[in-house]
Amino acid sequence: MDIASQMILFAHVVDHGSFSAAARALGLTPSAVSKQINQLEDRLGVRLLNRSTRQISTTLEGRSFYERCAEISAGVTKAEELALSMSGRPQGNLRVAATVAFGKAQLLPLMPAFTEAYPDIKVALELTDRHIDLAGSDVDLAIRFPEQITETSVVACKLSSSRRILCAAPAYIRAHGAPEVPEDLKNHNCLRISTVTPWNDWHFRKGEERWHFEAGGNFDANSADAVYHATLAGLGIAQLSSYLVEPDIANGRLVALLPEYEEEASDIFAVYSDKRNLSPKVRVFIDFLVKHFRPLPH
Repeated sequence: MDIASQMILFAHVVDHGSFSAAARALGLTPSAVSKQINQLEDRLGVRLLNRSTRQISTTLEGRSFYERCAEISAGVTKAEELALSMSGRPQGNLRVAATVAFGKAQLLPLMPAFTEAYPDIKVALELTDRHIDLAGSDVDLAIRFPEQITETSVVACKLSSSRRILCAAPAYIRAHGAPEVPEDLKNHNCLRISTVTPWNDWHFRKGEERWHFEAGGNFDANSADAVYHATLAGLGIAQLSSYLVEPDIANGRLVALLPEYEEEASDIFAVYSDKRNLSPKVRVFIDFLVKHFRPLPH
């Protein structure tokens, strides 16, 4: 492998945080990636990475070197996308991130239609509720809720809106009763999401009255999807998106609580870094999402 390719590979390793993650993203083996980075260090006569059994980190020299490598990697990607766009047909690797619950319930069912319409686009989907640095990662597009958008250097395209519904399983209600007013929630086990703390601030209104409640209980999880399944299991009360729980409320697996109190609504956005040109593959994917999600039937 020539030094330019090794530099791009080094940038991927740093971006992904490990040899194995970079190898998965590039379709290589971890040993092959490690071998090339070792050869790069030997070629330069400088140690670029600190290695441990669990993680890697850049040395001082490696951090400076990474900045140049990242510039080269980004430049090659843009040049490739420009060349591909000249064919008039969107193609290439499309890296998409979405929250776990939205990805499983709403996005994955649409993927067959998208890949059939654009067979030359290869989609790599990451499902996570954790924060993603769009400017510093190789993610082309993220689907996010307002509480997850903290950067100012992003472009957000609204896809649709979703209500948040307070709910619990019938088994929980039989065992613990149902709250009659928002103040009653302090006596219930309210399930929390650990990765996006603003999601644990529950807001209610009735006429001119307003209530704010910080959810608290004996269970939290790192995704709304996990909290959803914990709610189905009867572990406690949760506030979850309507697209996720309305089918279960309709068939009796969940019960909507405090229905006379209006809960907050939340928009859903497709977000990308404004530091990148909007490539054809990203543009057609956003158009596809807008067509299917605006408006949601919820």
